[in-house]
Amino acid sequence: MPSIDERLEAIEKRNARVEEDKLWEISLTRRLVVAALIYAVAFVFLWLTGEGRAGLLAIWPALGYLLSTLSLTFGRNLWQKTRGMNDKH
Repeated sequence: MPSIDERLEAIEKRNARVEEDKLWEISLTRRLVVAALIYAVAFVFLWLTGEGRAGLLAIWPALGYLLSTLSLTFGRNLWQKTRGMNDKH
């Protein structure tokens, strides 16, 4: 059986990984990468269907995604306040 110190060290390593995952999930970089992928998929789809303005029209789904991530933050904060939750982690 692992010692207390070994168990504590394993927990601290896990917590560090969880914190890194949280930071990635809320990062602007992640949002921009996902938006770029959405744009690329929409562009390819529109281009394959023969749409002449594929580059311009593919912006809308990516922009919609970015706006939804902004509104989700606002919505979450509002939800937490109405439930009496602390919005600071």
